[in-house]
Parts: sequence; C-alpha cells; structure tokens
Amino acid sequence: QVQLVESGGGSVQAGGSLRLSCAASGMTYSHYCMGWFRQAPGQERDGVEVIDSDGSTNHDESVKGRFTLSKDKAKNTLDLQMNSLKPEDTAMYYCVAVGSCASWSYLLPEFLLHGTWGQGIQVTVSS
Repeated sequence: QVQLVESGGGSVQAGGSLRLSCAASGMTYSHYCMGWFRQAPGQERDGVEVIDSDGSTNHDESVKGRFTLSKDKAKNTLDLQMNSLKPEDTAMYYCVAVGSCASWSYLLPEFLLHGTWGQGIQVTVSS
C-alpha cells in the first residue's frame, strides 16, 4: 500500500522560509511523477510544482524563483523548499504521486484520477 506523509509545515512571517518533506512508503520516488498541490479555505486546489521521473519540472507562475522541488533518493522523500513566502501562499499543502506527468493544465485531473495523496499539511504565512 502506497502512503505519503507530509511534514515540515507551520507558521512563518512574510519573507520567511519553510521546507516541506514528503516521505513515501510502498513506492520509489524516482519512478514517479510527484509534487505538491495546495488549497486555501474557500479556494480550489491548485498545482504548485511537480517533478517527473526524468527530472523535468513544472510549476505555477506564482512560485517561480521562490520554491524549489527536489528528491532525496537516500531518504525516499520529496522536498519543497519555500523561500520568500507570501501571505497568499497560506494553504493546506498536499504531496502527490502518479505514474507519469501530464501537461500542466491536466495535472490536477490526472492526480485526482490516478494519484496517491498525502493527508496534507498546513502552511500559514502572516503579514
């Protein structure tokens, strides 16, 4: 049974940094498309950044230059380094994994239909 467990969330002031980690069991990260989605209260769920098995990445324009996605092969974790955080980054963040990445516009339905989701972890950025 594949399971994803997120950690590293919390509260930070605007301009600060947080590092999220997603630990996987029952799967090897290198063979999957994986990444992070987020959902703020009353808002729709949006993709943040994903990385495919070949190392290629894609991201939402709102996090460009601020968030960095990486795989830790030794720990079998997926990490999201978040710098220069803004209040609008406040959301529940979800780690996700699926066999292969679709185009950016189709990522959410692809993950919803075929992906494995973590329970989510809260990130709060105050102004």
